[in-house]
Amino acid sequence: MGKLFGTDGVRGIANLELTGNLAFQLGQAGAYVLTKETHKQPKILVARDTRISGLMLESALVAGICSMGAKAICIGVVPTPAVAFLIRKLGVDAGVMISASHNPVEFNGIKFFNNEGYKLRDELEDEIEALLKDNNSLSLPIGSKIGTWEIKEDVLDLYVDFLCDTIPSDLGGLRVLLDCANGASSKVAPMVLKKLGAEIEVIHNKPNGLNINQKCGSTHLGDLSRQVVGRKMQIGIAFDGDADRCLAVDENGNLVDGDQIMSIIGLDMKNDDKLANNTIVATVMSNLGFKIMCEENDINLECTQVGDRYVLENMLENKHNLGGEQSGHVIFLDYNTTGDGLLTAIQLLYVIKKTGKKLSELSSIMKLYPQVLKNAKVTNKKKYSYNEDIEIQALIKKAETEFCGKGRVLIRPSGTEPLVRVMIEGENQKLIEDWANKISQLIEKNLN
Repeated sequence: MGKLFGTDGVRGIANLELTGNLAFQLGQAGAYVLTKETHKQPKILVARDTRISGLMLESALVAGICSMGAKAICIGVVPTPAVAFLIRKLGVDAGVMISASHNPVEFNGIKFFNNEGYKLRDELEDEIEALLKDNNSLSLPIGSKIGTWEIKEDVLDLYVDFLCDTIPSDLGGLRVLLDCANGASSKVAPMVLKKLGAEIEVIHNKPNGLNINQKCGSTHLGDLSRQVVGRKMQIGIAFDGDADRCLAVDENGNLVDGDQIMSIIGLDMKNDDKLANNTIVATVMSNLGFKIMCEENDINLECTQVGDRYVLENMLENKHNLGGEQSGHVIFLDYNTTGDGLLTAIQLLYVIKKTGKKLSELSSIMKLYPQVLKNAKVTNKKKYSYNEDIEIQALIKKAETEFCGKGRVLIRPSGTEPLVRVMIEGENQKLIEDWANKISQLIEKNLN
């Protein structure tokens, strides 16, 4: 068995790589590792997004949890960050989210949270994996000690109330178009924005099990952009399948990405003396313009490797309260323990309401430098081999030499997909596009 856990839980094609049997074993091992210190019957929240494979995997996962004597509390379709919040609110011992986030419908995933609502540390994931390789070591309860299964789908209002309480005013007067990606935000996002008094219209909020992330949501912004302009909305908000990230488009239909969102909110927090340690935490994928914005506004910027878990680790270790990724994962540690797309949207809308400025004006605080991201398709087994390929390394070095310090090349394997991501940044759009194509094509040729 290769390493199961990527940067965001266990992912794979449902019923091929992520099977019912694997979900059952993960339920067993996860329940044991996360609740072995509990002296009463442990309780574990289980939630999912709208994928057709969600119920199948939930059934298998819950069977595994119950086989270890734990109580599974199934809360239905909710955003991933709702699970993190509800673990703390309901005082349970752990939580599991069944979702493949922004990935296509054929994928699914399983991610665990501890009793504080945090994603698991590497050591705990390694412990779960070790048990999967030797699950005969688990002692299974019998009789009255076998676990139970409860369906509790009336907890969404708790999450809605929590979100609304994160800002000191309503959002009346704002015209907002929501793109729910036919995913986990389809029900709750309109509930929250309506309660806050915004005038909303909603698209892609009719999930059928097959249409999650299908030409919609935060990875496909074209439809949202066109409709914001066509409907004369002030802002468009797009979530991904499990609503742990969001991106925006301004009134002109232009993208406002995670770096720009953190610039807007971070500067507002700084001006209100609410930005802890005067610092924002981001990743190496952040745009050069974000770094310059921070320098010009006397904000410290700390960069981590790619993955919201590494951003969170830095924030916790150094007591920072704002961090995130260009992709729209933004973490507000004053409120929640993981990236939260709805929370991010509310904080952004609050700045628009408070300042009375258009989103296009607010986002101009940061100049975007041209960036090109190309995905080289390789197998999961081969996606780390680019470091050992002499020809690929020589081409990367040649590109960096040509940029003369005014650009950069960043190569990284995807943590969740069979891809190597090639990101090139610089002043000349055509030049960086040419280099991104050359390098990604060579990676595909040599590694396949």
